[in-house]
Amino acid sequence: MTDKTMTADEAVARLTSGMTLGIGGWGSRRKPMALVGALLRTAVTDLTVVSCGGPDVGMLAAAGRVRRLVAPFVTLDSVPLEPHYRAAREQGALELTEIDEAMFLWGLRAAAHRMPFLPVRAGLGSDVMRINPGLRTVTSPYEDGETFVAVPALRLDAALVHVNRADRRGNGQYLGPDPYFDDLFCEAADTAYVSCERIVDTAELTKEAAPQTLLIKRHTVTGVVEAPNGAHFTSCTPDYGRDEAAQREYVSTPWPVYAERHLGRGEGSRT
Repeated sequence: MTDKTMTADEAVARLTSGMTLGIGGWGSRRKPMALVGALLRTAVTDLTVVSCGGPDVGMLAAAGRVRRLVAPFVTLDSVPLEPHYRAAREQGALELTEIDEAMFLWGLRAAAHRMPFLPVRAGLGSDVMRINPGLRTVTSPYEDGETFVAVPALRLDAALVHVNRADRRGNGQYLGPDPYFDDLFCEAADTAYVSCERIVDTAELTKEAAPQTLLIKRHTVTGVVEAPNGAHFTSCTPDYGRDEAAQREYVSTPWPVYAERHLGRGEGSRT
């Protein structure tokens, strides 16, 4: 058996500046916050971040680590627009590629299947095409001759995701109501690091829930990090919900103060 367990610090030590980094979860739900916190304690910067953004994007943007963001949204769910991301964007601190959620999904699927692009209907007739002039269309070679958007693959150098349970080999399980795109992030990446609430024996993964919840397959995973409460303050249902009080503190606190308070020694400060 291949034991892929490591610490959060060991996982992020494998990341380098300039990477394209995918971050799983959705808004303020099941974000790999322990891994993001560990990343903020490194000097890694100049990242292209691919994410259904939440506080992961807000923190990395506030710390000046993001060169470009690819996202359909950046939200805290109960707070519609992530404030630290908004401040960074208003200051022109990062580039933004904003695409439709369906386009985001199929970009990850294209990367997972090692395709250069996949055709989708989403985006046609919308401002997505106007604000992304690099997007191209393709015409069906069949009789219908329908036109589609050719969504480019969202190929990742590395991915960070958080799930409820995992084994030491890298199989990951979600127990909540939504898998999000965590499996696709791992499949679209050259390396993937999965944090979890608890590491269990492989046989235990089918005892808490149906086999269909075995979202992440071990062959797509480079490292496994046991991180209890590792999505806090975002939710990781059914283990815990979003900590609204902690999220309000994050929203209302200037980034340097928040970083000093929660990351220590000012590592999260803008570089």
